[in-house]
Amino acid sequence: MDTRYLRAFVAVADHGGISAAAKELGYAQSSVSAQLKRLEADLGVTVLLRAGTGATLTEAGQRLLPHAREALELAERMRRAALGDRPRLRIGAQESLAHAWMPDVLAAYEYGSAGPGAAALVELTVGRRSQLDQSFGAGELDLVFQYDNGMRALGPHAVVGHDRTLLVASPRHPLARQESVTPDQLLGQEFMVVEPSCTSQMLVDRFGRDLLAGIQQTMITGSLAALLRLAGHGRGVTLLPELSVARELAAGELVALRLAEPIRPVSIVAQWHPRLGLAERPLHALLDLARRADPLPQDPRRAQDPHCARAC
Repeated sequence: MDTRYLRAFVAVADHGGISAAAKELGYAQSSVSAQLKRLEADLGVTVLLRAGTGATLTEAGQRLLPHAREALELAERMRRAALGDRPRLRIGAQESLAHAWMPDVLAAYEYGSAGPGAAALVELTVGRRSQLDQSFGAGELDLVFQYDNGMRALGPHAVVGHDRTLLVASPRHPLARQESVTPDQLLGQEFMVVEPSCTSQMLVDRFGRDLLAGIQQTMITGSLAALLRLAGHGRGVTLLPELSVARELAAGELVALRLAEPIRPVSIVAQWHPRLGLAERPLHALLDLARRADPLPQDPRRAQDPHCARAC
């Protein structure tokens, strides 16, 4: 199968039309149309429904798409291997991890801390859980780091670290003056969340569904920085991993509320695709480096309870 045809097909799927795909690829629209027709002729099936407003995938096209992405990535790996270039490693991380921990791990990796023969060209994508899951499932990412939230692993996976989970608010928030905050005192508070279900799921796990029925949630979609600024200005409270609020806590912009029933640590989970060729060794070297950078390597609460909480 000619990779040019597959590249044209993937570009149309990504950009929603032949014209936009041609612009992205730097080809004439007629050239992309011809490549797509040859692809359909080779497969013996229609993969695109063409319309004046764009193009959509048929059921056959939807089945083809992940395999087309995989074939293009394999072709890129073969090209890099033939040229003697470093293998490429496409990494995804949640913003809450990329906010503090991930840059340190990658910096150590780039400085050679993973050992000889582990070098790779690293590409980092930062996004929400739903975006990372979609990109990983589509074969656009080789390795993803996320906080465990009852995630359904789509490939090999492992716990590489742990973090505390904190309920934080502005120093001026009424609950910040409490010696200890009980579940009853959380009722009626405004909770700010970056993604649906994440914070609420942790509250359910720890305090039960009665609490969830009594709180008000405000979505700050897609921006951890905006959520932290709003919390610092006294807008509400938010439940986050400690790594994502460490700077704000150190600066005194936020404080951790003293819960009567502390929340257990949360796991940092990596999942990756198998059969990555020359990128396999760099991937596992990076995983070992991430384990050595565990934020809570000997946390006593985790040792006593193997079932870590879930968080975003």
